[in-house]
Formats: sequence, structure tokens, C-alpha cells
Amino acid sequence: MTQPGRARILIVDDEALVLEGLQRHLQALFDLTLISNPKEALKLVVSQGPYAVAVSDLRMPGMDGVTLLYSIRSLAPDTVRVLLTGFGDLDAAITAVNEGNIFRFLSKPCPSKTLIRALEDSVQQHQLVTAQRVLLEQTLRAGLKTLSDILAIVNPVAFGRVLRTRKLISELAASDPVATSWQSEIAAMLAPIGWVTLPGETASKLNQGRALIASEQAIVDKLPTLTDQLVGDIPRLEYVREILKYQHKHFDGQGPPPNGARGGAIPWGSRALKAASDFDLLESQGYSAETAIETMRARTGWYDPAMLETISRLRNHPWRDARILHLPLRAVRPGMVFTEDVMTRTGQVVFARGQEVTPSLVERVNNLALDSEVDDSVVVALP
Repeated sequence: MTQPGRARILIVDDEALVLEGLQRHLQALFDLTLISNPKEALKLVVSQGPYAVAVSDLRMPGMDGVTLLYSIRSLAPDTVRVLLTGFGDLDAAITAVNEGNIFRFLSKPCPSKTLIRALEDSVQQHQLVTAQRVLLEQTLRAGLKTLSDILAIVNPVAFGRVLRTRKLISELAASDPVATSWQSEIAAMLAPIGWVTLPGETASKLNQGRALIASEQAIVDKLPTLTDQLVGDIPRLEYVREILKYQHKHFDGQGPPPNGARGGAIPWGSRALKAASDFDLLESQGYSAETAIETMRARTGWYDPAMLETISRLRNHPWRDARILHLPLRAVRPGMVFTEDVMTRTGQVVFARGQEVTPSLVERVNNLALDSEVDDSVVVALP
């Protein structure tokens, strides 16, 4: 059971006597989880994490400590990793530290005062890392929300796709323990930023899934490079850039960039962005959720199969917990979500399907409700 106020530390060592000794010296200071099997330790990281610190012995049967800590890094990047080694393993330990994957290594036997001080330093490092990540996440979200609000006015169709894709990625992340949720959501928000440079007709064709002529395709092919240039000026977005770089990569390795990455080697966020954005495009073209999924399944090798199954489950009844209301536009209120595009009588989208009515949006809604060219009958969901 988690002990409030104490840092959670996972310790892995195949020697029972070592674990017993560590528990005696450390249990009064930290919330400890001790285990002898490295593979079971990985399961704990997934099912009972996050841990502030993971400590592992180097020499263990079945999986060495460096491999274990590398795996923990991929499952829980914020967890600070410490390696326990014998004197004869110093070269391996130094290599692990120099490659940037291990925070500290300690020689066995390790005096209790040295171990406690190292763990306290590791906990402080974890607090620093998580605080920086939270600050970065909050700052980026606030900045990108402003960008999205502008996009909602300039190009409500593209904005609608951003909202729906980001929401679906968030739902995919909630069902996958290795997901990179916030980076993937930010990537979804940034993916269409280059669309503002497209001619109106080209953007319309892309939104509708229509074929492009050669000159239009040439412009579209340059969008990932343009987006990368724009995102490259924002600090600490290296992984987001990686997601965007691989967003058109097929699960079987086909597509850009032309390298050997395939399957799980493609970033999780890229696989999620590819599946979620293509699903939304098919729905926007009039496909039902079921038909869209079947169409995607028929595209052999394009998508992560597990993600397709999750999308199928999530989208069987997307508004099952909501009240669906047919209202005049002037009657919508904050918290409601448009379930269909709101358009002018000439077919121009003014509010996109999936867009939530916020207090700041209400004034624009009220102004448009007075416009006789805007369809006054809308369909909303009240979650």
C-alpha cells in the first residue's frame, strides 16, 4: 500500500538476503516495493507505477540490470534509475551512466548511509524532472490553446479535425500503458499547422479526401518539412517532432521517412496520430464508424492492429453517455458539444463537429445566430 508523503521506490535484486537488508535500512524512510524477478518488476511498473526511483542489481538470471532499467525507462521515462554493481562490473556500469540512461551506480556492498543519500538525491532528481515536465506541459498547452482558438476562426474545418483527433488520441492513451499522451496530443494539435499555407481549394480537397493534381500534391508533400521547421523553434519538443516526422509511416514500414522503422519501432504517438486522423477523415467523408474501421482494416499493413481494435471499441457508441439535443443556435450553452458541423446556407463551416461551446465562444455564437445566412438549427450533445 502506498505510504502518503514517502517517495515510492522499486528495488530489484535476485538475492533474498540483500532485499531483507535493504528493507530493514530503508523502510522507515521510503515507500518500498522489493522484488527478486526482473520480468515481474516490469509488470509492476505497468500495473502499479509510477515509481520515483527504480534500483536494480546488475547481475540477475534472465535479465541483467541494465536491460531492466532500459525497459523501465521506456515504460516510465520520469522514473530515476539506479544500478547496483559488484566491483568487477564497473566498466559496464560506467558505460550505462555515460549513455545517459542511469542516474547513479553504487558498488556492492554499499554502506547504508551512502545508499540513503543516493536515494534521496534520486528522489530530488525525480521531483525536478516531473516539475519541469508539468511546467512544460502546462505552458505548451496554454500556448497551443491560443493557437487553436485562432485556427478555429481561420479554418474551422481543420480545427475540428484537430479537436476530434486529439480527443481520440487521449482515449487511446488511456487504454495503453506505454502511451505518450501529452506529447501525442500536442503533436495532433501541431500536425495541421502548415495547412494555413495551402490554397483554399487544395485544403478543401484534403479535408474531403479528394484526389490532388500533381502541383497540389507537391505542395502537400512539403508540409511535414514546413511543420518541422515551425516546431523546431519551440524548445523541449524533440519527441513531438519525432512523432510528427513519422506521422505518415505505415505500421509495416512503408511510407516516409524512408528507413527501416516498422511496428513498435515507430513512435507510439505517430501510430496513434496516423490511425486517429485517418479515422476522422473517413468519418468526415460520410463513413459510419463501423464502415470507417472496416475500410482501415482493409488497408493491409497501414495501422497498428491493436489501435484499430481500440478505436472500434471506443467509437461503437461515441455519444452513449450524452443527451442529444436539437436546438436553435442561439440556445446553445457552455459545455455543449456540436455533434454536426454548423454551416452557412452556402456550405461554409463556422463551427466544427466535436467543438465544445466555451464561455469565450458564446459571444461568437450569439453574433452568428443573428446572421440569416447561418443555419439556425444545430445538433449538440450534453455530456
